Amino acid sequence: MDDSVSQYSFIVRLHDTDAAGRLFFGHLFRHAQDAFESFMAHLGWPIPDLIQRGEWLLPVIHAEADYQRPIHHGELIWVEVGVEEIRRRSFALAYWFRKEDGTETAQARTVHILMSAVGEKDLALPEALRLALARHLKDAAVGVSCARAHPDAQS
Repeated sequence: MDDSVSQYSFIVRLHDTDAAGRLFFGHLFRHAQDAFESFMAHLGWPIPDLIQRGEWLLPVIHAEADYQRPIHHGELIWVEVGVEEIRRRSFALAYWFRKEDGTETAQARTVHILMSAVGEKDLALPEALRLALARHLKDAAVGVSCARAHPDAQS
């Protein structure tokens, strides 16, 4: 892991799995959200504080994932989070899901836009947040295969 990536881990619980004992595909996004919240706290922008202040929202406007290998009940999974792109009002995060031995199991991508909590208008990212995100910016050649620009996040 390089300095531009943040890590989060979880153990696959029974309630995370489908009838075959594998991680239910939709639950990957729940774990991506947990990794996102951990990442934002690591940056010094904890989500609970943003919510409590009631000024800003960071909703997901796009999410996608690719699955390479099954993830099974009881496995420890590491999630690496890196910043893929920073725009004026939005940013994209990449997530790499790996088993303990480093085997990549899935990749995901989310695009978040900054909005005012009142009136829900798009806002420019604060410079302090841009700088915090920029410290974790990944080389564009390294990232998730599913990464594509989302038309709603062009600015």
